[in-house]
Amino acid sequence: MEIMTFDKKNQFFNYFDNETGKSIRTGIYKNKKDSGIDPFMRDFPELIDIGICGHCDHGKSGLCIQAGIQCYQSGLTRNDPNMSLENYKKIIDESKGKVFQVALGGSGDPNKHENFKEILEYTCENNIVPNYTTSGLDLKDEEVEITKKYCGAVAISQYSRLIKNDDGNYIESNFYTENAINKFLKAGVKTNIHYVLGNNTIDEAVIRLKNDLFPRDINAIIFLLHKPVGLGRNENVLKFEDLKVKEFFELIDNGKFNFKIGFDSCSIPGVLNFTKNINKMSMDTCEGARFSAYISSDMVCLPCSFDQDHKWGYDISNDTIQNAWNSTQFENFRNHLKESCPSCKNRLECMGGCPIKSEIVLCNRKDKIC
Repeated sequence: MEIMTFDKKNQFFNYFDNETGKSIRTGIYKNKKDSGIDPFMRDFPELIDIGICGHCDHGKSGLCIQAGIQCYQSGLTRNDPNMSLENYKKIIDESKGKVFQVALGGSGDPNKHENFKEILEYTCENNIVPNYTTSGLDLKDEEVEITKKYCGAVAISQYSRLIKNDDGNYIESNFYTENAINKFLKAGVKTNIHYVLGNNTIDEAVIRLKNDLFPRDINAIIFLLHKPVGLGRNENVLKFEDLKVKEFFELIDNGKFNFKIGFDSCSIPGVLNFTKNINKMSMDTCEGARFSAYISSDMVCLPCSFDQDHKWGYDISNDTIQNAWNSTQFENFRNHLKESCPSCKNRLECMGGCPIKSEIVLCNRKDKIC
């Protein structure tokens, strides 16, 4: 079913197909015509990232540590309660008719939330598409069935690493990632892979791309930039001058793959600076406080989930998402995107990159201000 909304404040139309996930924003309307000028923001988020998990169920098993996970939400060290079903319903009740999709996450695997099925059911009942990311650890058949019934897509975090066997061939270091992917694919679930790009993983990303070592039949590989947040370490932050960064983006720019490739908005400065063949119209920079928001398990609304210090946080426990969206905190976040790098030729596509961690911005321009 196609959904259309008109933002009276910012004067543009949103189209969303909840069957295919296709989303379109028009330009700003002037004199009843599309001006071709992209809107800067929406009057309410079109997508909300909801951290329904306050802790990670896999922490005690040690499986996450063995997989080398550097959880930016510090799931291994947190023991907060999960979001209550009542609070989740409160979010959905306010979002109905405004939000197209929610991305479920937090400090653990959403499919391990005690009210996982009820959360998905209530979301769909209110005509919002739920999606989520999981490690795939200890994935149950029932969770796969529920995902197939209610979700638009699922993403598996790629924690398996390549190792060479005695024959010199590459094999996976663990099989739970592969098993989870195969379970979802067999059930007919649209399945993506989330691959975190850092100094500890980029060499392997190049090997996988060159040798066709990503799983077949997936919908897309989404590359996410490593951030030094939570358990993420500074030494894994990619640097603009690193030749392996250049090699990686050139592979993406010139390669042909059996799956789609996407990037998180944090990677857009790198895409702009290292590629030539990717259409700028397909890129969108940081959407935090412009078209998306994050809500933590304890009901703090933030422009982005990477603001783990809650610098721009707004407590909605007894308040509304709309008030958070219109708050000084959110406006201060937007000001970075409005004002950064005013003389740069890529300003409209980049807007200075990440407002939270400037060190991750893959740019070396002299007029860089972020």
